Amino acid sequence: MRIGLKVDVATLRGTREGVPALVELFRRHGVGATFLFTLGPDRTGRAIGRAFQPGFAGKVRRTGAIEHYGVKTLMYGTLLPAPDIARRAGDVMRMTRDAGFETGVHGYDRVRWQGGVATADAAWTEREMRHACERYTDVFKEPPLVHGAAGWQMNAHALRLTQRLGYEYCSDGRGTHPHLPFWNAEPVRCPQFPTTLPTLDELIGVDGVEPANVADRVLGMTEAPSPAGHVFTLHAELEGLRLPGVLEQLITGWKAQGWSPGSVRSLYESAEPLALPRCAVGIGSIPGRSGTLFVQQGPFPGEALPRAA
Repeated sequence: MRIGLKVDVATLRGTREGVPALVELFRRHGVGATFLFTLGPDRTGRAIGRAFQPGFAGKVRRTGAIEHYGVKTLMYGTLLPAPDIARRAGDVMRMTRDAGFETGVHGYDRVRWQGGVATADAAWTEREMRHACERYTDVFKEPPLVHGAAGWQMNAHALRLTQRLGYEYCSDGRGTHPHLPFWNAEPVRCPQFPTTLPTLDELIGVDGVEPANVADRVLGMTEAPSPAGHVFTLHAELEGLRLPGVLEQLITGWKAQGWSPGSVRSLYESAEPLALPRCAVGIGSIPGRSGTLFVQQGPFPGEALPRAA
């Protein structure tokens, strides 16, 4: 049984400080992971306006977002210039790859993507995605093979581009098992391996969950076998800087339950990608996260259940 560990890296601080800490933690426990990098400007300060959206301010308070992002990061793009993450921390990205971890694309400008992709046209979407691919290729001297959308935000144009830009698989949304996506009955042959477990920031501060017991809550969700495995998304800025002890509890607990934590690619390689079940996808919501996001909506009639990982 496999659990894919997907690390979203959103900021310069997360890249420089959180990623090396996570690489060391994973190596100490002998597990792999997939690191998805933001490759353009860190404009985190521009996202402050989201704090006024219903549900988001509460999450900021619950999870100590100011503490794990840092005051300086929260001024990037407003009071401070937005630093170019790939140019300032490309060495860390290459170190991660050279240490044996899978790397891929989280996006070019995370704040612009999360704020604009829902209503973007085809030209805007392609410009953003191609820019991310070009920057990744500049850093690694090879094209990216995996994409995980910032904030689980996608549109129909972006979904088509995952196939056209040569990605082998993606982890762009939320769902229950790997699938071949259909958007309004339009098929896309690039398989999706969605995040299946809630993230720590979705759990902490709700129903009595706090950092001291959040690992137990997640482990309770993985006690039963899952035929297609799981994908767990963590953040370089949270688990890498503020809650590494929780991540260690999870890795130890998953191993005790019989799971093999590793990269998301380990799930992809254990599947027959083009034989995955077809599922409708679209825009929806999930518990614990404000706003809407890209979600798996359900299997097509007659589709077979996914096989055990």
